[in-house]
Amino acid sequence: MSGFPNIIVIMTDQQKATASHLYGNTFCETPAMARLAEDGVLFEHAFTPHPLCVPARISLWTAQFPHAHGGRRNETWMSPETNHAFKLWQEAGYHTGLIGKNHCFQPADLAFFDTWCEIGHRGLPDDPGTKGLAWFRPLENIHAAHTVRRNMPSQNPYFDYASSDFPLKDYSTGLVAGQTAHFLEQHQHEPFALWVSFPDPHAPYEAPEEYVAMFPPDKIELPPWRDNEFDDHAPERNRVVHQILGFDNGDIPLAQVYGVLAAYYGMVRFIDDGLGQILDALERLGLREKTIVVFCSDHGDFAGEHQMQGKGGVFYDCLTRVPLIVSWPGHIPAGQRDGSMVNLIDIVPTLFHLQGLNIPHDMQGDPLPTITKATPRPVAFSEYGAGGPAFHLNNLAQLSQPYGRKAIMDSLQWREAEGRRKMVRTQQWKYVHDPMGDRDELYDLVNDSWELKNVIDDPQHTDVLTDLQLRLADWSIQTEDSKAVPLP
Repeated sequence: MSGFPNIIVIMTDQQKATASHLYGNTFCETPAMARLAEDGVLFEHAFTPHPLCVPARISLWTAQFPHAHGGRRNETWMSPETNHAFKLWQEAGYHTGLIGKNHCFQPADLAFFDTWCEIGHRGLPDDPGTKGLAWFRPLENIHAAHTVRRNMPSQNPYFDYASSDFPLKDYSTGLVAGQTAHFLEQHQHEPFALWVSFPDPHAPYEAPEEYVAMFPPDKIELPPWRDNEFDDHAPERNRVVHQILGFDNGDIPLAQVYGVLAAYYGMVRFIDDGLGQILDALERLGLREKTIVVFCSDHGDFAGEHQMQGKGGVFYDCLTRVPLIVSWPGHIPAGQRDGSMVNLIDIVPTLFHLQGLNIPHDMQGDPLPTITKATPRPVAFSEYGAGGPAFHLNNLAQLSQPYGRKAIMDSLQWREAEGRRKMVRTQQWKYVHDPMGDRDELYDLVNDSWELKNVIDDPQHTDVLTDLQLRLADWSIQTEDSKAVPLP
């Protein structure tokens, strides 16, 4: 095992690609992400297979699309019989571990982890016990640092936000980063495969005061908005999400929009410092050249785009496009940006390839280009839904107003399960097919990078639409049987 590289997959929750200056953000610098990219490959067009926590996380570890592994809702966690990366790493002799948020593995899967230190959005689980490594901070300190998250102030019906002033090591971000450093010290002399899973920047939108202060209103650049965007050419599914999440539906002061964005980007910046702490530990212990480091997120967040905050069952880039950086100094290219279309399900096959492990035939992902000799791919895919009945505007009308957070929870399980929508994305175009919907979507990403105008009815794009429909049909056919060898 001495010749096999270690693995650290660092995942954030709900961090859109454009939350970092590396992906075009003009005000949120992420120096640790930049440091990692200088020693590796940054993928400019990486996409989630499903813009929802559980399906995306299962997909990453199984290298399968949600319709193949079956976990298409947040309530449907990974089947105990599933062939996943940690089971295979443990069989190969690796010390396996999770530090941070789980939200995909069943209790039975705990056997495949030698170290298990779990924390979620509002703090420690009801049973705060760990496996293999005790928390390096007192439990009462950790609990205290999450009191605000468990009792968030309410500024308006659509979103809330806060800042607080506890020791940085006791917040989930500081705790996960510090715990990872302790793990590395304890296991530096044995091969390990570790999932470092930051619960942020997912709601509750709360960060230490010093990080929120980095983003005053005059620094934040709001995304462009289009008047009446959801009155014409928008599918009903998108109109439903906007009715629920759209803060332009109520009399929301712009100062509150800046407030929640300051909290969101403060969380991102805090995570970036945590990433830097992990990289420092790897270098201090002489593990950097022995360890493949992956940085990614499970899906994105509106964070102000389309005048919304949070997430919903739609396919705008702010929800589907995620950061992805892979680094292994001295073994893969450094300082390169890859522009091909890739997916989170490609991560595990890439790691297995670099480790010299066999890639199981039921894995639908492919090794990433630039890092390997794999051919660059021109398209990426994503999906949403479990085939349930559609949630229409008239169903929404049965809920109490104003909608916002309460309507999110009241309709959540219905909307997560409804239909089976699919997205195909190239560098220039995005097409979304909704077999239950009133209309599909087509966006010209060169001339409309913010996806403000659905051009599905424009006759000049007929050839483009036909090509994307064929690509989506081919993908659907090729991935329908999870046990079949994927077609070349």
